[in-house]
Amino acid sequence: MEIDGNLIHISSFFAFNLGIVVLFIGRRLTKQINFLSHFNIPEPVSGGLLVSVLIALVYAASGYEISFDLTSRDILLVYFFTTIGINASLGDLLKGGKPLVILLVITISYMFLQNFTGIGVASLFDLPHSVGLLGGSVSLIGGHGTAIAWAPRISENFGVTNAMEIGIACATFGLILASLMGGPIAQFLIKRHNLSPSHDEPLDVGVDESDDAQRITALGFLDALLALHACMLVGFILNESLEAAGLQLPLFVTCLFAGILITNFVPKSLPRITGTEWPARQPAIALISEIALGTFLAMSLMSMQLWTLIDLAGPIFAILTAQFVIAVAVNLLIVFPAMGKNYDAAVVCAGFGGISLGSTPTAMANMSAVAQRYGNSHLAFIVVPLVCAFFIDIANAFIIPWLLG
Repeated sequence: MEIDGNLIHISSFFAFNLGIVVLFIGRRLTKQINFLSHFNIPEPVSGGLLVSVLIALVYAASGYEISFDLTSRDILLVYFFTTIGINASLGDLLKGGKPLVILLVITISYMFLQNFTGIGVASLFDLPHSVGLLGGSVSLIGGHGTAIAWAPRISENFGVTNAMEIGIACATFGLILASLMGGPIAQFLIKRHNLSPSHDEPLDVGVDESDDAQRITALGFLDALLALHACMLVGFILNESLEAAGLQLPLFVTCLFAGILITNFVPKSLPRITGTEWPARQPAIALISEIALGTFLAMSLMSMQLWTLIDLAGPIFAILTAQFVIAVAVNLLIVFPAMGKNYDAAVVCAGFGGISLGSTPTAMANMSAVAQRYGNSHLAFIVVPLVCAFFIDIANAFIIPWLLG
């Protein structure tokens, strides 16, 4: 920890451990407050929001600003998506082909709707269209990374001097809304249509604590960790090769595909130094997935600097209110019917709630909270990550410049 004037900087090691503490705070809150458990609010969301509010109060009372080194958080994201890739089989991908295409078409169409909504509301405040895009897919579906990447260009080319602040503010509040929206929507659909899983499946993220058969040994955990690191190494090499060819993708995307490739194209009979089979769909992989996702989301939310958003509250509130209403309507009236009106569709809706206003980890956390309460949907955990971790970034790369132009 370093103190420079009124800035308190928390190093990566302490930020990571604080993220774990925040995760436990969220767990205690969820157990004590019925509202949080009833509506499937993810534990890292409740803990992270509470801590971010407390940090904002410290800033208001003392003037001291707390910032975090989030390097370890970004590494956790790579771990999480590598576990998703390891658990994916070609059979599941082929089975999920039609739902994947349907969700992809809906999501890309929704991205245009989201941008036109942002532009329309911005026009009511006599703000330029570029501000509307910052309140559209640049920051909402795109998340903080896309907002940070596009804000300098919008600021320079369109004269929006506070483009970075607007983009980060929309992404931050969108993340909060997405975290609070997915679980209640899924619960509403499950209760209203009396839905349940078609068959019992092991969890993709997390371990059922009531199932003694899912006991994880130390060697089993190390075996899973070694497999993850092998996939991450291949993903890193793939990422470097694509970058040299002129295509830039986030590292977690190439690690996701490395996991898929190795799981499906390396023979299971191939000898391994561990003497065991490739650990796809094993409890140890699911446990690492839950640890990585929960801690990542807790660190993301606890590090939000809420006091930086006050000056932009009016236009941002109006834009996000409109975006929230439209996201809920699209989820209930389009996504759920199009995905089959079954339990898988309800879990996908929880994920789409995270995609529409937040980020890929938010979508996965929403689905994980629903799956741990009502049962797993492996189809949802295959389709949603592929749509939001890969195709959305590519689509956004074309949609944003086209609308700016």
